[in-house]
Amino acid sequence: QVQLVESGGGLVQPGGSLRLSCAISRSIFAGEVMGWYRQAPGEQRELVATIAGGGSTNYADSVKGRITISRDNTKNTVYLQMNSLKPEDTAVYYCNLHIGRYDKWGQGTQVTVSS
Repeated sequence: QVQLVESGGGLVQPGGSLRLSCAISRSIFAGEVMGWYRQAPGEQRELVATIAGGGSTNYADSVKGRITISRDNTKNTVYLQMNSLKPEDTAVYYCNLHIGRYDKWGQGTQVTVSS
């Protein structure tokens, strides 16, 4: 069964940057969409960004222009580059693999934006 392992979270000041990584235990198959979601305390999990096999991307309006999703198929890794971070970006960030009705989630990595 595929495993997803996130890393790169931590504490950062407002305006700072972080890069999250999601290591996938196998190659990404055609048709599988990789994504990052986040969940703040007391809130529902929400979409941050997705990237399809062909490279097309989708972003939540709240992160457009500040956050970039990318993938390195040679390393079976998906990245989330986060710049100009705001306190409202504080959440647990989860990596997701989706195809059809199947979803696989990682364990999550905490991102805290605070001075």
